[in-house]
Amino acid sequence: MNKTLLVAQREFAENMRTKTFWLGILSFPILIAIAIFVGKLFEQSKDVRRYAILDHSEGQWLSRAVLDRSLTEDLAKFEPGEDSATSEERKERFREWIESLDEDHPIRQLREALVSAGIDESAMNRPDGTLPPEALPIILSWASDPAHAKALEKLGRDLALLDYRLVEYDDLGGDPERELRRRVKDGELFAFFVIDADPLDLDSRSRYVSNNKSDDDLRKWFSRHATEVVRAERIERLDLTDREVASIEAGFRFAEQEQVNDSGESETVTKEDKLGAHAPIAFVYLLWIAVFTAANMLLTNTIEEKSNRLIEVLLSSVSPLQLMAGKVIGIGATGLTIVASWVVSAMIGVQFAPQGLGVDLGAIVGNPLYLGSFVAYFLAGYLLYAAVLVAIGSVCNSLKEAQSLMQPVFILLMVPLIAMVPVVQDPNGTMAKVLTYIPLFTPFLMMNRAAAPPPAWEYAASSIVILVALVIAFWGAAKIFRIGILMTGKPPKIREILGWLRAPVGIVGSPARDSSTR
Repeated sequence: MNKTLLVAQREFAENMRTKTFWLGILSFPILIAIAIFVGKLFEQSKDVRRYAILDHSEGQWLSRAVLDRSLTEDLAKFEPGEDSATSEERKERFREWIESLDEDHPIRQLREALVSAGIDESAMNRPDGTLPPEALPIILSWASDPAHAKALEKLGRDLALLDYRLVEYDDLGGDPERELRRRVKDGELFAFFVIDADPLDLDSRSRYVSNNKSDDDLRKWFSRHATEVVRAERIERLDLTDREVASIEAGFRFAEQEQVNDSGESETVTKEDKLGAHAPIAFVYLLWIAVFTAANMLLTNTIEEKSNRLIEVLLSSVSPLQLMAGKVIGIGATGLTIVASWVVSAMIGVQFAPQGLGVDLGAIVGNPLYLGSFVAYFLAGYLLYAAVLVAIGSVCNSLKEAQSLMQPVFILLMVPLIAMVPVVQDPNGTMAKVLTYIPLFTPFLMMNRAAAPPPAWEYAASSIVILVALVIAFWGAAKIFRIGILMTGKPPKIREILGWLRAPVGIVGSPARDSSTR
């Protein structure tokens, strides 16, 4: 046992000095930083979508109404308080809030621009909550100034006013649509809309023209507001009462989803509950990476030491079984260290994550059930695949030889990844339960089902499956390792390896005898 621990200490110390170890330690924090900060950077640096509108409706009423609704919606995002207040209360509250702002606040400056133009109105000063028509060009012109746009960006609001920029043309020639197509082709415009003469007609065919086939946000934004405007106009023309309108627009809705707790009572499902139910997907993915990384380190280490004859030196002091056990323990400790660093990085990273979800990500990441399961199933998964890969490494003289033997293992490893989403959607379904009792998948499937969670007897049964599988795997790995580690030249065939498994343990004796049989 002392020699096994010495080998483990050596493996751990050796790995601490390798670039692979430090790459493993640093890769996850770097990925978190990229996901959080670079993602924000890309979102903020996204080009403003410049668009034009070719509105054939009478007086261009539809496009003006859409812009009015969008600007009103943007300004409403700055309103303090709850939306349940009355219209008059919101007007007064909004007015008081603007007066309390610093003079250099962008909303205060926008208000001053409206006042200087003779418009002393806020977004909520009209009975219907919309902006006066004469305010629209002033606001659009004000927001087109780069300094003003930058000031609004710092407020951290998601504003269509900043994302989409209407470009108006005084003269587009005799064929306006042809000219707009040319400008889209040349990159001057991102897109343009063609609005039919009668948008209220059910057969109306308004169009959206853009060469970008992947970013559909501009079309969805305009379509959402246009739909509301057209619906309101149709209702008004039908001369319906407010009660009739409310009755038509009111859909069938359920209250918030509920779940049955352990005491048999119903309780509301929160955002944390819903996000937590999908959290195992992230844990399984990291578990897969951690297990594969650590087991692959063991495979590479075994082949390298065998190819440079260092194994023969080590076997002069320890037995093959002590060497194998020491390698598995030492590299397992290395993998556990990497996993611990990932957990700490994740705990720190969620503190800088965007808060728009309205949930405590730290509580989900730090959930003892998830963390405990992650560590336990990492150890189980690593030991299981370590037994397989150390056996493969012992019979190969190079990584190239190992690749052909690794293909079936890698294919098996893909199954838990493919099953991640279906299992998290139905954690107690037939497929999830069947895969749980296939030993090579058990650690990943039990981690994937942790949000349900499975009943206690399934934890016990799956633990027994893993323990039995580990005993069998290490029994086979030990027999293969004792013989294969000292073999050189052409790698053995599968039939020979199966013969080693059936051979009595005593057929390979001491390291000295192994060396003499080469």
